[in-house]
Amino acid sequence: MLIPLSILSVPFLRRPPLLFALPSIALCGLVFLSGCARFRHEQHETVYVSVRETYLHDRVAPVSNRVCEVVNGQALEVLEHSRRFLRVQADKNQIGWIEDRAVIDAKTHDAFIRLAQQHKDDPVAATATLRDDLAMHVLPGRETERFYLLPGNTKVQLLARAPAPKKPAETTGPLPTAKPVEKGGSATSASGAKPEAQKNPAGTEETEPPLMEDWWLARDAQGRAGWLLGSRLDVDVPNDVAQYGEDQRFIGCWMLAKVTDPEANTPDRQVPEYLTVLAPLKSGLPFDFDQVRVFTWSTRHHRYETAFRLHPIQGYLPVRVISANTANGGVPAFSFLIANSSDITTDSATGITRPTAPRTIRYEMIDTRVQRIGPDLAPIPVGRLPGEKANPAKPAKRARGR
Repeated sequence: MLIPLSILSVPFLRRPPLLFALPSIALCGLVFLSGCARFRHEQHETVYVSVRETYLHDRVAPVSNRVCEVVNGQALEVLEHSRRFLRVQADKNQIGWIEDRAVIDAKTHDAFIRLAQQHKDDPVAATATLRDDLAMHVLPGRETERFYLLPGNTKVQLLARAPAPKKPAETTGPLPTAKPVEKGGSATSASGAKPEAQKNPAGTEETEPPLMEDWWLARDAQGRAGWLLGSRLDVDVPNDVAQYGEDQRFIGCWMLAKVTDPEANTPDRQVPEYLTVLAPLKSGLPFDFDQVRVFTWSTRHHRYETAFRLHPIQGYLPVRVISANTANGGVPAFSFLIANSSDITTDSATGITRPTAPRTIRYEMIDTRVQRIGPDLAPIPVGRLPGEKANPAKPAKRARGR
């Protein structure tokens, strides 16, 4: 059947103009939606694996399948949040669930990046070796955020020391919502619990201070920085020198010079001589070390001997080993810091203590003789710990020659 052309000219039989535009509008909508989806994909949250290694699982259930393994430092894209779990996507598009305690967020990751940038040029106070696997923290303290996990026997550069409480404050009930109130002349919390207290010599009660431990701001071979627990690392000190620790811990050890000993048990018959600084075994001290000791090598007895010892003092890092010019040429020299007064500043974030007005003390070593040099030749104050008694004076020993 043929339809006359005149019928096609009837208005109600004509195709509305909007119908011609619908396919184009639909196409544009699909493009727009796909663009939005891509934009949302790019805006997904990123987290980073903070444990050594773990697995993504296909579901949150007592019985689940492993999707893939992820390792410390790996970035993951968050797709969904659940209670204590995250649904994430790994770098090879594997998707699975992971516990939220096994990752850190982007804000914490950026804090570690800033920490490395801030301390990339800091002078090295000492070098150390990790006893076992150890995590880097963003701040001193066991409960602070951790990220990089360093394996045992890793060499690190120590930059600064800071004390931190060994355990955070513990509560036995809900946190009080009101200020402490006075009952019977002693402070109590709103829950009615009294803080632990002890009598001081004056007969009044005082709260017992928390146990402290030392933390070190460290930098590894990759330039990453973080805080490491001091009791889990050993400062690098030669065994022949470490045996003279005398119930103190070495804070740093630096080579000053080398001497030739034909009977030395070394390939080139060269034996290094060392500057060391030591501290009591007690942690959490307001200073870095209380003893400076120089070990020289006796070519007569073929052993290390103490050429110089300064103790007790309250010294601060960094210790610098330099060369001093004399009439006979350059000789090894070193310097360290002490406080000019009792004014000590403590960084509120890290707990690092430093003298407000430090004095720089310098020494030089000529042969086996160590002598004071520099513009500051004023007396060095004694820096004993509270309650520490002075040892009875001993007659000075004459330095042994080589």
